[in-house]
Amino acid sequence: MAEQLTQMVCEACRSGAPTVTDEEIAQFKPQIPEWQIKEVDGVKRLERVFSLRNFVDALAFTNKVGEIAEEMGHHPALLTEWGKVTVSWWTHKIRGLHKNDFIMAAKTDQVYTPK
Repeated sequence: MAEQLTQMVCEACRSGAPTVTDEEIAQFKPQIPEWQIKEVDGVKRLERVFSLRNFVDALAFTNKVGEIAEEMGHHPALLTEWGKVTVSWWTHKIRGLHKNDFIMAAKTDQVYTPK
């Protein structure tokens, strides 16, 4: 059985590292079914909108995501609004998706408490 993304840790990623393959996406994506793969300015990223009760809860969730991002040394784009937070993961150095992005998406799901 494949290792669970939530149990993995991010690895240092250098410029020129390969982006994930279609096979890796097929392996990782079922573990984060709510996430969408989007392309922005030619760069693939994982994106999910999380629904929360109000701005206070959205801000608290944003801070939780920020804490795990600092812990793992990999940081997302976060848009915090009243009742929702949009989280986008991609690897800037390689202009695309790396295994780290899937790991962090799974860890983000772990800290989410639905409204």
